[in-house]
Amino acid sequence: MAPSSGSIPSGARIVERLRNYFLAGLLVLGPTAITLWVFFRLLNWVDNLLGRYLRFAALDYHRIPGLGLLATLVLLVVVGWVASWLGAGPLGRAWDRLLTRIPGVGIVYGSTKSLGEAFLTNRKNEVFRQVVLVPWPHPGMWRVGFLTGPPTDKVREMLDEDLEVVFVPHTPNPASGFVHYVPKSAVIYLDWPVEEGLKVVVSGGIVQPSDGEASLATAGPAPVPAAKMPASQG
Repeated sequence: MAPSSGSIPSGARIVERLRNYFLAGLLVLGPTAITLWVFFRLLNWVDNLLGRYLRFAALDYHRIPGLGLLATLVLLVVVGWVASWLGAGPLGRAWDRLLTRIPGVGIVYGSTKSLGEAFLTNRKNEVFRQVVLVPWPHPGMWRVGFLTGPPTDKVREMLDEDLEVVFVPHTPNPASGFVHYVPKSAVIYLDWPVEEGLKVVVSGGIVQPSDGEASLATAGPAPVPAAKMPASQG
């Protein structure tokens, strides 16, 4: 007797079940494998920075795996210790002024230092004041951004408008992005924690703050303490 048109042959059901198992296994192992591969490549790259120079005649000048990584970690710890000891003193301030005054170098040094402080330290809430939404690339579409320093008086005068300076990061790499001067009237202020806003950007929107965190900040932008307010350059 021929099977009815509504029934699925047992062979097709087995193939579909195997396909589902395959996709489930891919979803479990795929991200893990990619993460481990990226982590391994990163470690190998760091290991090779100094490891290529740490070769000894007793070992026939062969590279010792892991020695360059260890040397790099020791170097970073020593530099960090010296920086924490001298960074706040006259020598550290003189070094900052020297680098920031070199044409071209100052731009790279200042911007990378600020981003490094934002992403690699506990100063996220100092560098990024608040999570906001700004209209981009056209009205009716919104993008996650972060309030940074206030605009200079000269920019306010030139544009004749009350503005916010908003850093709009890229996904999934929030260390790069665009700086927007946005009218306050076009900014939607959110009371998400800065860490939650970064998670939304990095995950491509898959991770969303909980209902208790995803509300509008009716009080407007968070105030910036005077001691942390960037000096006007206008």
